[in-house]
Amino acid sequence: MVDRTASDPIVGRVLDGRYEVGDRIARGGMATVYEAVDLRLDRPVAVKVMHAGLGDDQDFATRFVREARSAARLSHPNVVNVFDQGDDHGTLFLAMEYVEGRTLRDLLRDEAPLAPARALALLEPVLSALAAAHAAGLVHRDIKPENVLIADDGRIKVADFGLARAISSDTQHTATSGVLIGTVSYLAPELVVDSVADARADVYAAGILLYEMLAGRKPHEGESPIQVAYKHVHEDIPAPSAVVPSIPDYVDALVARATARDCDHRPADARVLLHHVHRVRSALDAGMRTDPELVADLQPPPSVEHTREHTREDLAEVLAVPPSVQAEPPRSPAARPAARTPSRPEAMQPTPPPPGRTRRRGPLVVLLVLLLAVAGGGAAYWFGVARYTTTPSLINLSETAAREKVQAAGLSLTVADRAYSETVTAGSVISTDPRAGSRILDDGTVEVTLSLGPERYEVPALRGESEERARELLEEANLDVGDVTERFHERIAEGVVIRADPAAGTELRRDAAVSLVVSKGRKPIEVRDFTGRSADRAETALTDAGLDVERTAEFSDDVPEGRVISQNPNTGTLYRGDTVRLVVSRGPEMVQVPRVRGVGVAEATERLEAAGFVVRTERSDLYVGLEYVVSSNPGQGSMAPRGSTVTLTLV
Repeated sequence: MVDRTASDPIVGRVLDGRYEVGDRIARGGMATVYEAVDLRLDRPVAVKVMHAGLGDDQDFATRFVREARSAARLSHPNVVNVFDQGDDHGTLFLAMEYVEGRTLRDLLRDEAPLAPARALALLEPVLSALAAAHAAGLVHRDIKPENVLIADDGRIKVADFGLARAISSDTQHTATSGVLIGTVSYLAPELVVDSVADARADVYAAGILLYEMLAGRKPHEGESPIQVAYKHVHEDIPAPSAVVPSIPDYVDALVARATARDCDHRPADARVLLHHVHRVRSALDAGMRTDPELVADLQPPPSVEHTREHTREDLAEVLAVPPSVQAEPPRSPAARPAARTPSRPEAMQPTPPPPGRTRRRGPLVVLLVLLLAVAGGGAAYWFGVARYTTTPSLINLSETAAREKVQAAGLSLTVADRAYSETVTAGSVISTDPRAGSRILDDGTVEVTLSLGPERYEVPALRGESEERARELLEEANLDVGDVTERFHERIAEGVVIRADPAAGTELRRDAAVSLVVSKGRKPIEVRDFTGRSADRAETALTDAGLDVERTAEFSDDVPEGRVISQNPNTGTLYRGDTVRLVVSRGPEMVQVPRVRGVGVAEATERLEAAGFVVRTERSDLYVGLEYVVSSNPGQGSMAPRGSTVTLTLV
């Protein structure tokens, strides 16, 4: 939850003239994190500000600056990105990616314990981030639920690589000024005892994280940090199934492997642990309630106590906790006093055997009984135990390595089968018969199943095939038909595949779905009637619809110039590239008015009608009955529409 602290002097500041600081998000031992806005790029960021006064300590300041450089080296989708680092008048800060959502701690508080499948699904991206860090030579050293961010869109990111350091000889010590870096509930034993860390310390913390998700609580608890640290050093992490009995045995074994107190018994880094997680998830997906072979392969050897008993003072020195506030570490129960054996009274003493022949025969009988017992015991040992040995664990070994290991055990190896596997590389052992840890006769044979690698099938070429044939080809390729989408296509006939997704040649798992896009044939175009409308607009609309347009022009006394006189076709359905013919009006035909001035009305009328005009006459004010034309309207020589009226004025 965001802590809106009005009195915080950092809230409201603009750091380095760029980052406007908003509400406080979280506060840690070394720095406080705020919401902020990058004013230059106008984007939300998270700003981590070192506590006041720590910037004056050169060691702390150096480590804080190194945080930016170390984290900036990581580019991974599950790592919170570091954008910038700066010093604003003595205030050291980092600008980081802002992840809107909640932490794994919030999720555990609301939903724990989690089902094994979900817990492993949450752990996988954390291990992916750590694997990238370990490959870059960095150790996080503070893996805990508070540093696992779950975005609202489901993305998981690991935050606060501020404690990560390069894995080198001069940066192995985890204590700075006597203060151990990290959270005590997730500290590996070697960190507590020897103050050194490598990638296996992150593996241990990830194992504790997994336990907490599965069990809904931390594995070791105490009244003080020293008690918790003492338990991490001297006690194995309990099986989560002790809290949730439904958890499979191989999940218990995974937790035990990751949290082995001897770091040499843990996976070497997060990449190796991630491989084990994939194997366990495969067993879960297969619905296996138990898997002795996987358990035997994952279960670490029993932990051996350290040669020196670490006292609370030892741990206090590493953790920098005053001894006065430490609780006494748990003690072993006191030895019970031996019980006294009462002396037997004489009445209970055995009666001596009678003298004579019976006494001499007694030792012979006893000797014979002993010989028979020894012979029977030897036979039983030979036939029941001595002739047998234990089948070695061969899972994930190559055939050559498995054969060498079997032969070293005095056994022989036979390849009984080969099968596909999503988790075991091609040529390596998937399973054995007998299983690992089972009894097998000396000189016996171990039958192994070798991996063919992941089962993959190529998407066949489907373009140009009918939908029915495409379905047959996918079935032959051990693939399924996914979504089928129909689309118009101008060149591919109806019912024929346009394309497939994924494309031809892509390798997919068995029964994976391939989506098809199938042609609906040419797209029909409904023809609109543009008669009487603007010819230019009609042509634009028809062309945009994919049709060709042919235009011819004619004079028209009825249709204005530039408008459509007729259209063919003017209704129905066409297809792209079909032709629509438009007859466009040129307006009425213009004709020159003939010369009629000074001509008799009869001749003038004849000339005008021959030119296509309608004649109308009127008398002038000086009319005397001569019937000669003195003027015309429109005037002679001007242009007028054919069929229009010419008025003659007579004298």
